[in-house]
Amino acid sequence: MKGLLEWFKSNTKIKRWIFVILVGIVLFCIGISKIIVTKELGFGDLLKIIFSFVVGFTLIILGIIAMQKRTLEVLIEASDDRLKENKNINVNSLIFNKKVYEQGPKVVVIGGGDGLNTVLRGLKKYTNNITAIVTVSNYGKTDESNLNILPMDDIKDGIISLSNDEDEMDKLLNYRFRRNELRGMKFSDILFTTIAQNNTNFSKAIESTNQILNITGKVLPVTLDEMEICAELDNGIVVKEKEKIPEIVYDKITKINRIYINPTNCRTTPEVTEAIKDAECIVIGPGSLYTNVIPCLLVNGVTKAIKESKAIKIYVNNIMTEQGQTDNYTMSEHIKAITDHVGQGIIDFCIYDSGEVVPEYIKKYNKEGSDLVEQDESNVKGIELIQKNLSYIKDERIRHNPDAVAAAIIEIICDDLKFKDNQNDPKYVMMNAKLKFEKKMNHIPKTKKHVKLPDKKHMQGKQSKFVQQYGDRIQSIKNTDENIKRNKLKLENQQKQENRPRRRNRLK
Repeated sequence: MKGLLEWFKSNTKIKRWIFVILVGIVLFCIGISKIIVTKELGFGDLLKIIFSFVVGFTLIILGIIAMQKRTLEVLIEASDDRLKENKNINVNSLIFNKKVYEQGPKVVVIGGGDGLNTVLRGLKKYTNNITAIVTVSNYGKTDESNLNILPMDDIKDGIISLSNDEDEMDKLLNYRFRRNELRGMKFSDILFTTIAQNNTNFSKAIESTNQILNITGKVLPVTLDEMEICAELDNGIVVKEKEKIPEIVYDKITKINRIYINPTNCRTTPEVTEAIKDAECIVIGPGSLYTNVIPCLLVNGVTKAIKESKAIKIYVNNIMTEQGQTDNYTMSEHIKAITDHVGQGIIDFCIYDSGEVVPEYIKKYNKEGSDLVEQDESNVKGIELIQKNLSYIKDERIRHNPDAVAAAIIEIICDDLKFKDNQNDPKYVMMNAKLKFEKKMNHIPKTKKHVKLPDKKHMQGKQSKFVQQYGDRIQSIKNTDENIKRNKLKLENQQKQENRPRRRNRLK
């Protein structure tokens, strides 16, 4: 109520346009009433009715347009610092200025790989204050460029995701030279090498590169120290190369006991700590749990900064399990893996998928050793659970939908501002308006909180929405698989029977 009354102050200049709209409505109603009351309409009466309708309708439209324009001006006046310094600046020239986005919520995204890039791609529609903190590790790989710099693939991919034209930036940074001296090298390798050699503070140099490339937000390495990610398996084996972890886990029929970084005293940069400290929202994941998400949190200073931060802490859960890393993991086991490594107090909210994926695509993942992450909400304690339809199909793969993930995150931020009675905050007005627009344009379904889905053990005799929608198709796929196996077995038996007489003849 307090926020609503703020709009009626004299300096907002809103009341005049409300009055114009009311006058228009009155004239419009007079025209209607004359049609109803008057038994016979003369030419003069008809002109008066038409005049009432036209003028009333015009005033209503003009009042609405002017009111919306004034609302936007109020937003700009409250959010653009240049107006405080120079009052002669025309507000209208700033209405579509990106400054309003630069003063949006400060969001830090932690992780690496495709999952992190998906979140960045969606969030850049709402705010320019995005900081991506990515893993930087050799992972046992050889440096293809032979330039002896830290592996920068995650930083490069983050920059591409935050750029205004992703396709053009991708072509630029991934361009491979063909001349003899530089043959095989990427432009990004040379760019980052030049930055490293011309700056003593590499982290600051990366930050300046973000500005040079004119991307939305910035991408920072979690540490500048050389480190490797090691996995200790349940059977006691220690794996020191990321690429070999899934293979060895799968071959040895074991699982990951814990992940640690070597050396253990790797420190984060001051820029990373400062970004986390100033953040209003911290997003962890989605992505490879043991090789992208947890390693970032293990770097000295990161977890401490997150726990001390007053920001909203959100974990975006994976849709599918990952072979050799999270085989048969449920949602609660993903969360437990994080808390086992870094302790409690790092997650306030968990956003997870509804699991409504077309069975044919799940079958493809099953052949690769992956499956849908089971949503065992009852095993998750002390964390607010938010269920969204996050998945979509891209290039025949099940992926997180950037728009749906970003909308869920922004909705949490808006709810927090609303809870604090900050509905009049320009940040809230801008995000809330943008959220409604994006939901309408991208057909994003409403968020479901605390939705209790049936466990796999209790599915018998119960019809979930997923089973109702895809049950017949799932059964058809199962029947087809069984028929293929049956026919294959029958064919093998026939071949065996045909081969038996031949062997007998040879023996004779």
